[in-house]
Formats: sequence, structure tokens, C-alpha cells
Amino acid sequence: MARDLIEEFAQKARGNPMEAARRGMRPTLPKRFYKDARAEEKEGGFAPSLDGKTARTPARKPLVLPARALAEAIAAEWAAQGSEIDPANMPLTRLANLAIDRIAEEAAAMREEIVRYASSDHVLYRAGEPEGLAALQAAHWDPILEWAHSALGARFILAAGVNFVPQPAAALAAVRAEVDNWPPPFALAALASLTSLAGSALIALALVRGRLTVAEAWNAAHVDEDWNIRQWGEDADAADRRARRFAEFEAAAKMLALLDRP
Repeated sequence: MARDLIEEFAQKARGNPMEAARRGMRPTLPKRFYKDARAEEKEGGFAPSLDGKTARTPARKPLVLPARALAEAIAAEWAAQGSEIDPANMPLTRLANLAIDRIAEEAAAMREEIVRYASSDHVLYRAGEPEGLAALQAAHWDPILEWAHSALGARFILAAGVNFVPQPAAALAAVRAEVDNWPPPFALAALASLTSLAGSALIALALVRGRLTVAEAWNAAHVDEDWNIRQWGEDADAADRRARRFAEFEAAAKMLALLDRP
């Protein structure tokens, strides 16, 4: 199932400097050009202000947020930079940039991609063995499916192994109706990021609806990976990549928490 739009969005949200670092190259970072970073009220909302000037996205659009708390959190990322500006350490800023530059224009396509994740969601595909892994999957994933049924009215079909199993149209329609409740650009951007990082629309929705904590959602998304680590161990590079992805995951959840949603 094609997931190109969300994958591209997620890769850009993580930033080229991070990808360069993963390849063992030292990225060229811009020098810090400002002394003060703080949130200020602007036309249309609140924005991180750099020496009195509104910060801008890569597309040169004003980085204006709908909630003061979110603007303050992003301003804090700018304030925390040293002599160089490292986007790898600014996950909220990167996500806000992508929300403004892309999501407003691609909201319908992004919603459809999230529903496509649900159509082949990895919490639906269960291992028959080993018994320990199957039990862990059930312990982490069954409550999510029970929540989807009770809260969304979506009943999904479990599959053994990796062969694709079509899901009921009614279940996917229920997911689509829920996704429609998360408006662009910021809430939808955060939901798309969580979906990509979890590899699961159902985990992401359970998190944003309060059924799971950030830690519970992250653990649910990594049941298979954690099982393999316990069997074979984890190398340092993989641990570093995972830590960076978790920072992205936390940032997306934080963005949703800081938005002034009714």
C-alpha cells in the first residue's frame, strides 16, 4: 500500500542535517544570527521572535502558531541553540515548518494516507510464533483494537503472518471520520508524524485520543523490535536512531498537547 506522502513528510520533518549525521557525515550548520528568542503575539496568532523579527519557515512564510504555549515551546528551541543552529535538536520547529509549508495545501491527501496506514496497520498482523512474541503483541495491541471498536465503532480483522488482508469498509470509514476531526495544518501534521513514526494509524489515534500515554504508544509501536533486541541485542547506531525518532514522537505529541483545541 502506497505511503509515499507521509513517508516524504516524515523524512523532511526529521531534517537533512540529521540524515547527514546518520550517514557519518558532519552536516554544515548555519551560524546563530540572533541573540534573543521569545514568543510574541503577532497578527494571526503567536510566533517565535528572533531579535524582534518573526521567524520564518524554509518557504519564507511567517512561523505563526495558533497557541501561545506552542510558540513559547518553539521559541525555547531557538533560544537553546549554541553558536550554530542545529535543526536536529529542534523537532517542534521542523514539524511546525512542514505544517505551514505543506499540510495546508495537502490536507486531503495526508488524511487519505493516514487511512491507508489503518488499512494495513501493523497491529493487525500477528505472529503465530514464538509464543512469547505472540503474547506480547496481544498484550500491547488487543487493547488498542478494543478501544477502536468502542470509541470509533471500527472493528478490524486480524491476520496471521504478513499476507495482506482487506479490512472492512465500515472500519476504514470510521477511521476516516476520526481523522477528519484533526484540522490542518498543525494538528493534522502532528497526527501524520505520529502515524509514520509508530507505523500505525491506530496507535497514533489511540495516543491523541488519550487512550495511550506517549510511552505506551511508543512501546506498542516497537513490540517486534524490542523482542528482537532482547534476543540479539542492539548496536549503538540503532539505539541512536531510535532515540532521535522518539524525540520526534514526543515533539508531535507535545504539539497536540499545546494546541488550543476545544
